[in-house]
Amino acid sequence: MSKRNKLQKFAEILSFPNVLENMDASNPGLTKNETERVDMKGHWNERQFGNEYPITLELACGRGEYSLGLAEMYPERNFIGVDVKGARIWRGARNALDRSLNNVAFLRTRIEQLTLFFAPGEISEIWITFPDPFLKTSKTNRRLTSERFLASYRQLLKKDGLVHLKTDSEELYEFSLESVSQFPGAEILYQNDDIYSGPLLLPELEIKTYYERMHLAAEKKIKYLQFRLPK
Repeated sequence: MSKRNKLQKFAEILSFPNVLENMDASNPGLTKNETERVDMKGHWNERQFGNEYPITLELACGRGEYSLGLAEMYPERNFIGVDVKGARIWRGARNALDRSLNNVAFLRTRIEQLTLFFAPGEISEIWITFPDPFLKTSKTNRRLTSERFLASYRQLLKKDGLVHLKTDSEELYEFSLESVSQFPGAEILYQNDDIYSGPLLLPELEIKTYYERMHLAAEKKIKYLQFRLPK
């Protein structure tokens, strides 16, 4: 994508009613509709969706394919895709508007900042779909199932809220099993290192992102982990 196209998308994205943004942790307000500053913490249902449906986050959402698929599958739930890449979010947000999916929104920010924008217990489920596995040992703390991220998820989730990880990375899958197992009170509910070798646990696992289709075409096995974190 050319630099000009990226800049055009960055300029357009904040005019979308389903996109909010913050790239400055020292100023935790969110920007919406280009210039409007909004405080969404504890108010996502009221101020974004206009209902009281459960909220699911998709982290490292990329183009938002999973958020869109889940929103179509579950119209009585709300979904928020989170990613730092504006051009990717532009595609997901544009598709949501074109398909009139009013139960989807997107948040452009760093995942490390989530607790600035969501109140404790505001989230019902978290999906982590094909995140960067950060294979270098020096970057293991950036993996989205490392201890510091698990601690923030625990704060955001309702009691008995679920976390789902879907990945093609053997390294990230094994790391996640160990990380969750060592996290105090965490409970692994299901694990599978080759989900398409038999019946799927959940209909949601049928949703395939652009990257998952690439991994399957390369004959990679898709892994899935479901776990619960203690309050």
